[in-house]
Amino acid sequence: MTDATSFSRRSLIGFGAAAVALTAAPRVWAQAAAPAAPAGPFSLPKRAYEAAGLEPHIDATTMDIHYTRHHAAFVAGLNGVAKDHGVVASTPLQTLLGDLMKVPEAVRTPVRNAGGGHANHTMFWEVMGPNAGGAPTGDVAAAITKDLGGFDKMKTDFEAAGLRVFGSGWVFVTVDKAGKLALVSKAGQDNPLMDKQMPLFGNDVWEHAYYLKYQNRRAEYLKNWWNVVNWAKVNERYAAAKAGTLTI
Repeated sequence: MTDATSFSRRSLIGFGAAAVALTAAPRVWAQAAAPAAPAGPFSLPKRAYEAAGLEPHIDATTMDIHYTRHHAAFVAGLNGVAKDHGVVASTPLQTLLGDLMKVPEAVRTPVRNAGGGHANHTMFWEVMGPNAGGAPTGDVAAAITKDLGGFDKMKTDFEAAGLRVFGSGWVFVTVDKAGKLALVSKAGQDNPLMDKQMPLFGNDVWEHAYYLKYQNRRAEYLKNWWNVVNWAKVNERYAAAKAGTLTI
């Protein structure tokens, strides 16, 4: 047996053992699993459900990667800026995004991108949950009927807006202090706060949110996403918005 053959066999055996270990490992929301980030005022939110909690509509592997890598990277970037800019460290994220022109020009783009990503994802995890979906209830259902033409029309319009996003971005339903709803889409990690709008709920249409399961079938992902929307939590956010207490 040549050295090359022996090395190849050892590599395959090692790779197989690693694959088995990864398959057997529990996949849960563990903040400790996130990449090390500069210490700072911003942190990953702890989630109330495991990574597999949204199966089969969103797979556990995607959820793990999305949370512990993508969201964590936004937090790391934001803390990296905050480390050298006291105004970023001492200002609530909602205020930073709501008036970007007051952010020092040198770090305005990083705050827009990393701050928007952190805000968007914090909302995203919150408005989803296991054993969720179905039709909206309560005040949110009434507002959807009044402002967006009813649940079926809202879903159709929301999905169409998500499909129209070129490349990467988000689709949101926003809410004002009077409780009025509107449908908007944003490019990149922009957040409605940047246009003086408050996000009520929204869906991530970056490919990292769905590609492992749905590949290029964004339309299918958008349709299936309604099965994980936590309408009870959306109603809580709606009530807070009308009370003026809704935060990111």
